[in-house]
Amino acid sequence: MSTAIKQPHQKELFGHPVGLYVLFFTEMWERFSYYGMRALLTLYLVEKTTADNPGLGWLDSESIMLYGWYTMLVYVMSIPGGMIADKVLGQKKAVLYGALTLVAGHGILAFDQMWAFYTGLILIILGVGLLKPNISTMVGGLYKQGDIRRDKGFSIFYIGINLGSLLATFIVGYVGEKIGWHYGFGLAGIAMLFGLLVYLYGQKFLIMVGNKPTEEDKKDDISINKLLGDLLKSPVNLGVVLLIVAYAIYAGFTYQGVDSWGYTALYIFIAFVAGVMMMIYKNLDTKVSKDRYLVLLLSFLIVIVFWGAFEQAGGLMSIYTKTNTDRMLFGWEVPATWFQGLNAGFIIIFATIVAGYWAKRKLKGKEASSLFKMAIGTMIMGLGFVFMIFAAAEFNEKGSSAMYWLVLAYLFHTIGELCSSPVALSFITKLAPVKYASLMMGVYFAATGLGNKVAGVIGESASEFGEYAIFSGITIFTVLFGLLVILLLKPLKRLTHGAEDNERVILETEKYEIADPDINN
Repeated sequence: MSTAIKQPHQKELFGHPVGLYVLFFTEMWERFSYYGMRALLTLYLVEKTTADNPGLGWLDSESIMLYGWYTMLVYVMSIPGGMIADKVLGQKKAVLYGALTLVAGHGILAFDQMWAFYTGLILIILGVGLLKPNISTMVGGLYKQGDIRRDKGFSIFYIGINLGSLLATFIVGYVGEKIGWHYGFGLAGIAMLFGLLVYLYGQKFLIMVGNKPTEEDKKDDISINKLLGDLLKSPVNLGVVLLIVAYAIYAGFTYQGVDSWGYTALYIFIAFVAGVMMMIYKNLDTKVSKDRYLVLLLSFLIVIVFWGAFEQAGGLMSIYTKTNTDRMLFGWEVPATWFQGLNAGFIIIFATIVAGYWAKRKLKGKEASSLFKMAIGTMIMGLGFVFMIFAAAEFNEKGSSAMYWLVLAYLFHTIGELCSSPVALSFITKLAPVKYASLMMGVYFAATGLGNKVAGVIGESASEFGEYAIFSGITIFTVLFGLLVILLLKPLKRLTHGAEDNERVILETEKYEIADPDINN
């Protein structure tokens, strides 16, 4: 038995690095603040100005539109957040500055002024952009490549996300709905301050991860400016980018909505990202890394589809819960925001169970690849909307629908999420080229953001097509999409070149806190 004294960053708790739990609680409080505010946002926007707890009196479609743009931008900003970490700050400082920005943003929302409302939203967008991709990258950096604990570590981290969401939905949701919207917003800011303090305290457990890039790191890095310069020398790739830009300008002049030029900006941003992604692929120097990169890009498409359906929870389903659901329980009306907490509660209950099931399945030699899990997760989540179809049918017949339909829908959504979302996070750390690790994590969250925007567009269309049609369409599309990924599974797995084939239980003598430096070479 070794008598060597471990440094703080080497210590473990319950079989995982202590640093995991520092990041766990930091993210828990950050998600408390974010989901607390998210639970209130659409309800605050649609609440009448003459109500006892007045809101802004917006139309449902206007509320869902803003929700879509806001949640998209929150995650899209992860791309510049990842780039800043990769090239300037390192993940550790990026998380710190993101936390400080979030404290300011949530705090400003406590003021009952329109300037404070929009300023707070902007600061939250910027803060999450810095914090979210980089704290997730740091989690991956705590484990050695090939360590089967990595997926479970992300699942534990995911519990922190959802514990924060659960507490926020009940506490902030109640305060916001029953006492005052801005009291709820302010409470979210206090929670983010707790997250900042936890992170500062736990720095000694994170010494080996997320550090500022060295001069040697910068020498090996390819700058975005160089990538864009190379793009100008590549006629085919440049042509693709220019086509997207041309469509963006066309959309700005022809789209009739108030956010027409918002779409123009979005498409130009997508063109920029597409150009960078194509040039990264071109500059990868081995077939293995190129093939893995292609699979990584496909996983982003799965992410967009998944969240485009799942994020109806904060928009269409939130409004549906408030207006169409019979929420009376033993003579007391259950706050609409509390139903969003079902997802988080189910995650806390089932996260380790689902992760343990997939780990055991992997060790038995059965199919348990990340792509397979993500496809299954998308299908299970989609089937959750079957219960919303029943709810909509009941509402059309009786004028209200029972609460248990929502409970069952959120249960299926949760199981699907556990099969897909933490797995996708882990998958990126396995396939992404090391020098673009944070950038790829940023692209993942940007894909999540695009999914949120898709969710907003779908939710807006409910005013035209009705909830029954929307829920039915989501169910059919997600199930068929998941089946398609499974049909393509074998060729896709070949393109990963065994990135997940050697996962095992790592021996005590093999454990250390940082990922292999030669991953994906």
